[in-house]
Amino acid sequence: MPLYDATLPMRNGMVVFPGDPPFISEPFLVKDDDNLFNVTQVHMGTHAGTHVDAPSHRLDSAPTVDTIAPDLMVGPGLIVDMRGRHVIDQAALAALDLSGHTRFLFKTDNGPLLLESEFIEDYVHITENAAAYLVRIGARLVGIDYFSVERTGDPNAPVHLTLLEAGVLVVEGVDLLEVPAGPCEIFCLPLKIYGADGAPARVLIRTD
Repeated sequence: MPLYDATLPMRNGMVVFPGDPPFISEPFLVKDDDNLFNVTQVHMGTHAGTHVDAPSHRLDSAPTVDTIAPDLMVGPGLIVDMRGRHVIDQAALAALDLSGHTRFLFKTDNGPLLLESEFIEDYVHITENAAAYLVRIGARLVGIDYFSVERTGDPNAPVHLTLLEAGVLVVEGVDLLEVPAGPCEIFCLPLKIYGADGAPARVLIRTD
């Protein structure tokens, strides 16, 4: 069964959500006559690249990324083909047979935008009624192929609130360009940063 790496490479100059810290990687030690090893120093925000949102990203006094249950992060899932749609709303989800699945990664027209050198504001996002629908059908993990599940500029972030309040793991910036739609197995492993509201994650997908 094919195994896909759906993780964006972390590099200087990479696109991040507007207002987030940039990703900076620079030498800290360089192997020479005085040093036996190379050591790199990295500066970044917790939501850089492919990453996980912990409940504390949106909710006060909520669980942090280091407390996420492992069985949320790994297990059977579904790559849902939403290409051709401008938004993912309840009607679009209700028209599909999602029964038997609890982990969903949405493959949209966002895919090529991940390769752009600047943040694109007009990306495919999940609506509030779609988020509520996903909670009702028992979703445990919801991911999308751009840097937010939410419409950019929404001051109340209702999609994050709906999903995170229900204990749904939110995964953003997933590179699904080469991943076919359909059933799969998802391995989503964020860095275990104590007390953090999110963390970059390595996301691997094994398809049937």
